[in-house]
Amino acid sequence: MRSKNSMRQIRHYLLAGMWMAAATASLPALAQERAEAPPPPRLEKLEEGQAPAVTITPPSEKSTITEKRAPGGKRTEVKVKSGKSTYRVQPADEPGNAQQGDGQSIAAKPAQFEVLQFDMNREKKLQQQPVEPPPTLQPAPAKK
Repeated sequence: MRSKNSMRQIRHYLLAGMWMAAATASLPALAQERAEAPPPPRLEKLEEGQAPAVTITPPSEKSTITEKRAPGGKRTEVKVKSGKSTYRVQPADEPGNAQQGDGQSIAAKPAQFEVLQFDMNREKKLQQQPVEPPPTLQPAPAKK
């Protein structure tokens, strides 16, 4: 019987031989692939076109911040109006006797965005404004 060392050596030689055979068999294929690659396409200079007709205007309205405070100076609400969006931020007051960081406390209160506002006085405003009759068209002249 052969010893374990000689079996390991034979196994290593077989693996090395198989690896070498596989490596030498793939070399010609790699050389052919490199030779058959097409040359890169030629780059052409493009003509300068007209400037785009898009204009970006900065927002005309600045953001306004309104704070409401309770007696004693504690801030109760902040209203921010920036462009067309308006949102309110209120502090997260802990309910009851919950302490900050407690399981019952509120970690954060999200901002509340104003999506739609209904004008209840719209009908009164419309009634107060005088309504102009729509313009009438003159009849076409008769053909002779």
